[in-house]
Amino acid sequence: MLGAGLIKLRGDHCWRDLTCMDYHYETQPVPSPISYYVHRSPWWFHHFETLVNHFIELIVPFFIFLGRRMCIIHGVLQILFQVALILSGNLSFLNWLTIVPSIACFDDASLGFFFSSRGGRAKELVTTIQAQDASGQKPVPTLGTLVRRVVNISLGLLIAYLSLPVVLNLLSSRQIMNTSFNPLRIVNTYGAFGSITKERTEVVFQGTHSPDHAEPTAIWEEYEFKCKPGDLRRRPCLISPYHYRLDWLMWFAAFQTYEQNEWVIHLAGRLLANDSIALSLLAHNPFEGRKPPRWIRGEHFRYKFSDPGGIHAAQGKWWIRKRIGPYFPPVSLAGLRKYFEARHWPHPDIP
Repeated sequence: MLGAGLIKLRGDHCWRDLTCMDYHYETQPVPSPISYYVHRSPWWFHHFETLVNHFIELIVPFFIFLGRRMCIIHGVLQILFQVALILSGNLSFLNWLTIVPSIACFDDASLGFFFSSRGGRAKELVTTIQAQDASGQKPVPTLGTLVRRVVNISLGLLIAYLSLPVVLNLLSSRQIMNTSFNPLRIVNTYGAFGSITKERTEVVFQGTHSPDHAEPTAIWEEYEFKCKPGDLRRRPCLISPYHYRLDWLMWFAAFQTYEQNEWVIHLAGRLLANDSIALSLLAHNPFEGRKPPRWIRGEHFRYKFSDPGGIHAAQGKWWIRKRIGPYFPPVSLAGLRKYFEARHWPHPDIP
């Protein structure tokens, strides 16, 4: 959390002028239905959200060093923060994984209400152990206890040693995220992106049966992904803790080029062959039950949320979009043969 907060302040000026939340809900990888409404919140609320984000990520992590009560407050705030992210967006399992370490902030006494008060149960045993510890009574150490202590101390020293590059990275002005610093991969750095995308662009796959893709009369039909924006009338989805990897990757591809994401052309080739595995990653195949398309192209659009209560919303549209231009030109199976061979990709059979 601390790493994520630091890289934001060093990354995008909108985290410093408190305007990042003006864009986040509309441009995040997979918005939720709540994102649609919160996006239209007043400017002061978005500024307040950004301040809360800084407080949770930059200040609250130090609460774990300030005693039992502050550690519990740390756990409560971190969990509530992640729940808010889960409801307002779809970082899916990443939010849930971030909740897990926060559970360690709650000791047995604070979690006692979860357990039965009947005699001999866990709650009574914990209470007895805590009373003995408070009175200074210490259990006689056994061989197993000593072995565990040696293992725990050894592991602690190993973690401390492996954490040195992580701490140095946090302090560096060129801090990096999502990096492992050792082959064991038990100490690494992870966090949200330092910058916020200011506008949302999407790649829409379209196919046609027309022999000539340049014909003005060619009818282009759109494929639909599982959750990312496409059909303007489809409600944003809430999928947490599930994760649609292809939808996520398409979000990245949309603000890059297809040359930087050659797998997009590989996917187009699979769709041209009506490949069942590729189609299983999509929500809608416009050519289901028919011959596969002769051509597929990628169109580039700029998407924005419609205004609740506005004319587009009245038409049932959650989104409005404007065409930017072609993302990749029309391709056919025959035309992709050399492209596939050059990359050692298996070429789909041509009917």
